[in-house]
Amino acid sequence: MLVRMNVQTYNKLCKLLRDEAGLRCTWNIEIDEMVAMFLYIIAHNEKNRQLRVIFRRSGETIGRVFKKVLFAVLKLHKLLLRKPEPIPPNSKGLKWKYFKNCIGALDGTIISVRATKENQERYRTRKGTIGMNVLGVCNPNMEFIYCLAGWEGSAHDGRVLRDALCRQNGLKVHRGNYYLCDAGYSNCQGF
Repeated sequence: MLVRMNVQTYNKLCKLLRDEAGLRCTWNIEIDEMVAMFLYIIAHNEKNRQLRVIFRRSGETIGRVFKKVLFAVLKLHKLLLRKPEPIPPNSKGLKWKYFKNCIGALDGTIISVRATKENQERYRTRKGTIGMNVLGVCNPNMEFIYCLAGWEGSAHDGRVLRDALCRQNGLKVHRGNYYLCDAGYSNCQGF
């Protein structure tokens, strides 16, 4: 599991990057190798030096390919992340009447990471593992509408949510709408 996904998912990602984001191969590197380099860097937090050995490419080539694939992945933002929309008032079934104006649900999760020795204590979770706190927000159709990664594992969910709300392109809650969340988040307007 060099890139931490199965073959079918990997092939779908390569196809998306080629067809939707416009990623093109170069005269000596195919798209699947470009994506493998990119995923290996972000999945294993590896440095350029290590990839030079694994992929037998120059450091300059690896850096250029990483940047190229990163920009292609960012172009998929509109395709993979949906805009929040409240549950329509004409939704069928009794269960939906309690969720009027609900635009989705949010929760945090811990993703295992490798951290440098000086950062390990910051990223140590309450269970003793090294991880990153990731906030995920979905609409009622279980489509991601927002994701914030990067907070150390020791950060409280409420702190991560406050950061998401304060960012320039962060999570937005329109007046009268709300997100469902667990007790790890403050009980305030919009949550």
